[in-house]
Amino acid sequence: MNTPPQRTVPPTRNGVGPSCVGLPSNDSGDWATITDFLVQRFPAIPRAVWLQRTREGRVVDELGAPVTPERAYQGHLRVYYYRDLEAEPRIPFDEVLLYRDEHLVVVDKPHFLPVTPSGRYLQETLLVRLKRRLGIDTLQPIHRIDLDTAGVVLFAIHPATRDAYHALFRRHEVTKQYEAIAPWRADLTFPCTRRSRIVVGTPFFRLCEAAGEPNAETRIDVSEVSGTLARYRLTPMTGRKHQLRVHMAALGLPIVNDRFYPTLVDCADNDFSRPLQLLARSIAFVDPVTGQPRRFESTRRLSLG
Repeated sequence: MNTPPQRTVPPTRNGVGPSCVGLPSNDSGDWATITDFLVQRFPAIPRAVWLQRTREGRVVDELGAPVTPERAYQGHLRVYYYRDLEAEPRIPFDEVLLYRDEHLVVVDKPHFLPVTPSGRYLQETLLVRLKRRLGIDTLQPIHRIDLDTAGVVLFAIHPATRDAYHALFRRHEVTKQYEAIAPWRADLTFPCTRRSRIVVGTPFFRLCEAAGEPNAETRIDVSEVSGTLARYRLTPMTGRKHQLRVHMAALGLPIVNDRFYPTLVDCADNDFSRPLQLLARSIAFVDPVTGQPRRFESTRRLSLG
C-alpha cells in the first residue's frame, strides 16, 4: 500500500511564517499556471512580484515542492508563500519581556506596535519581533490588544498546550484590568458599569453602540483626578473589539488621543507623538498547565500631566 505524501507547513523565515491560499478546482477558472491564479486572486500584487517570489523559492505547495513561474495550474492544492513589504519603517518603541517559561511568554507591548502581521505591518509586529528575538517559531498570541494600546500580552510556546490557554478566555476565567486617561466628569457616579450592544459602524473599522441585547460590559472606576483629567480603572467583563474605547466615548469620557472615538481623526501613519492613553495594566489567571496562579503587570505608566 502506498503511503500518501506528507503535507507540511513550510518553516518560518526571518520570524515570518508563510501565508496560505487554497487553489479551487480546475473548472472554477481559466488559469494556465499557478502564477496566473495568484495574480488574479491578489490583484494588488503585480505579476512581477509573484514572478520574483517564485524565482527566489518563496512559493511552494503543501508537499514542499517549489511553484515555478511556468508550473501548470492544479486544483485542490494548498500553496504557501512568503510575503514581504518593500518599505516598512521601524516603529521606534521596544517591547519588554516580562516573563518566560517552557509554556508562556509574557510581554509588555509599546503603543503603535501591532501584535500580528496584517496589511502594511510585517516585520514591525510584536509576534515577528519575538520570534526573531527568542528563536521560537511556534510562538502564537493567546489574546490580542489594539496596536494603539500598550500593555501586557500573552503568548503560547507549544501548539499542544495553546488551546488550554485559549480556553481560559473562552470561559471568562481571566481577569484583565486596563488603565486610561480621560476627561473628569464630576456629574457621573463611580464605580459604574456600562452595558451595551457593540456592532460594526462606519467606516468598517470603527465600532458603535446599537439597540438590542447587550454583548459588551465594562466596569469603570476612578483612581486619581488631576484638574480636568482622571485616571480610570477599566475592567472588561467581555472582550469585544474596541470595547473600552467605545464605552468611554459613550459616557462622554473619550480616552485621550483616541483617533477613532468619538470622531475619526486623520493623522499620518508615522506620527508617534500622541499615543492613545490606554494601557493593558494587568492580567491574572490560574495556569491551566501548571495549576499555579499567575499575575502579570505592565511596567509602563500613563501620565496625567
